[in-house]
Amino acid sequence: MLVRLYKLPDGAPLRARLEEQGIIIRRCNPYETHLLTSWVGQHFSPKWVSECAVAMAHQPIGCFIATRQSHIIGFVCVDTTARGFIGPLGVGEEARGLGVGRALFVTGLEQMRALGYAYAIIGGVGPAELYERWVGATFIEDSSPGIYADLLPEPPSPES
Repeated sequence: MLVRLYKLPDGAPLRARLEEQGIIIRRCNPYETHLLTSWVGQHFSPKWVSECAVAMAHQPIGCFIATRQSHIIGFVCVDTTARGFIGPLGVGEEARGLGVGRALFVTGLEQMRALGYAYAIIGGVGPAELYERWVGATFIEDSSPGIYADLLPEPPSPES
C-alpha cells in the first residue's frame, strides 16, 4: 500500500491521548536493542526481530516504541525491508484497541517525512482497512509478492 506523507494526520494529539493513559511513544534507544528484539521475538515473528535489528542500526534509529510503566507494549520500524518501507508494526495483545498502533504508525510516517520522503510503502499488508482509515493508504496494483518473493524458509523447530 502507498501512503502520501504530505497528507498525514497530525500525530501529536494521538500521542497526547495515550500519554494521559500512561503510554509513551518514543524512539527506541540504542542501548535498548536487546530488550526490543527480545520482546518482539516473544510476541511476533523471528523475521520481525531481524527487521528491528536493521532499524536499530540506522542513524537516526528507525524504530519507535510504545511503553507503559517502562515496558514495551508496541513498536514500528521504518526503512527496514527496503528504503521507503514502513513496518513491521506490532502491538502486544494487552494494549490492542487503545490507539497505540495508530500512534506508532503515524509517528513512524512523520519520521519518514522528516527524512525527506514524499511517500511510504506498507509492505506485507495485514489490516488494510486500518491503514486506509488511519492515513488514506491506497493499494499498489500488481505488488504481491513483490519484494517478498523467494523468501527463505524458517528452519524446523527442535520439537519437530
